[in-house]
Amino acid sequence: MGKIGIFDLEKHFAFYGAYHSDPINIIIHTIFVWPIAFFTLLILYFTPDLFNLPRIEISLCGYDLVLIFNIGFVLTVIYALFYVCFDPKAGSLAAFIFFLFWVASSFVGKYLGFSLAWKVVLAGQVICWTGQFIGHGMFEKRAPALLDNLSQAFLMAPLFVLLEALHTFCGYEPYPGFNARVQQMIGAEINEWQEKKQKLIN
Repeated sequence: MGKIGIFDLEKHFAFYGAYHSDPINIIIHTIFVWPIAFFTLLILYFTPDLFNLPRIEISLCGYDLVLIFNIGFVLTVIYALFYVCFDPKAGSLAAFIFFLFWVASSFVGKYLGFSLAWKVVLAGQVICWTGQFIGHGMFEKRAPALLDNLSQAFLMAPLFVLLEALHTFCGYEPYPGFNARVQQMIGAEINEWQEKKQKLIN
């Protein structure tokens, strides 16, 4: 059974899906969306502690891992909670990936140091965002969702990419009938956009 209001997964997914209906663009986003989250957590590793909690220091295979409860940790918790509320099963997997990214980015950040890490983050973000804009410009032929709803695009994109992958490879649905209803909504959204576009041309 679907949820309503801010946790209306069908509504949010349909909005996102209307901007990502081309198969090539979907593949591009599947490749690049989650790395953006990782690179963001990597640069946030260098932000200061927020809660005056002791840092967790772990030694793995001769390398020191330092977990810091900073902005990166807070962002991870926010995303994790939102995703679990949207869909307990896929959301829990997405939350696990986010926490895994937080730990991995902490390891990479400690290893690289800020002077090298920010260059890696910059290069990674440029590559990932360029790939997505190419996907929209060359294949989707529609501006990215972030231009119409910035917060929704940034918050929901990783979960939607994961849901698309789970449905494609495992036939997963948050609940029976979800995909059929969402596809109808996506079709309606695209038709509405095409009609508006045609009116502007005429």
